[in-house]
Amino acid sequence: MLHLKNSSNLNRKMAKDILRESRRLASGMDLILRDCRISKKYIEIDTSIPQSNLDQLIEKLSPIGPLDHAKHVIEEIVEKEHAISDGISYFNNERFWECHEILEGVWKNCIGDEKFLVQGLILVAAGLVHYQKDEDEICISIFNRALTKLETASGKYHNIDIDKIKNTVTEMINSKEVSSFLI
Repeated sequence: MLHLKNSSNLNRKMAKDILRESRRLASGMDLILRDCRISKKYIEIDTSIPQSNLDQLIEKLSPIGPLDHAKHVIEEIVEKEHAISDGISYFNNERFWECHEILEGVWKNCIGDEKFLVQGLILVAAGLVHYQKDEDEICISIFNRALTKLETASGKYHNIDIDKIKNTVTEMINSKEVSSFLI
């Protein structure tokens, strides 16, 4: 995954156009450009590319934005507290896809009500992934599923205010106005 700096005020409504432009700029390379998500700080591009071609791709995509960082995404086993802390950081930096991924590792090792709570958080992050691709209807649909999972949860979960999340998500569903927020 590539994170380019969003230094040109690109916005989520441009995600499909930026993906198309990325594919045009990288045409002829041995790679797959799967998706593009745009946050205030980053243009996030999912790619599969041989490591030896990464520098060339970064150069070709430089008209879109300079590289902030590249990350080889693999399923990691991370200690629960550390994974939740990283998940909060990813969420608050609008890196919702990574938040979703790291919390899945937590979810796999939970049981009972905690499993539903963590799945609800994952779904909130997943909804915001679609928000970053200008897919608000899909986001709201996923938010509804998240609220179902969070239905019996309340209070704090590892410094995450669950009630605040539920209220924020409910307000966005009711208003059909989606935006990123902090947890």
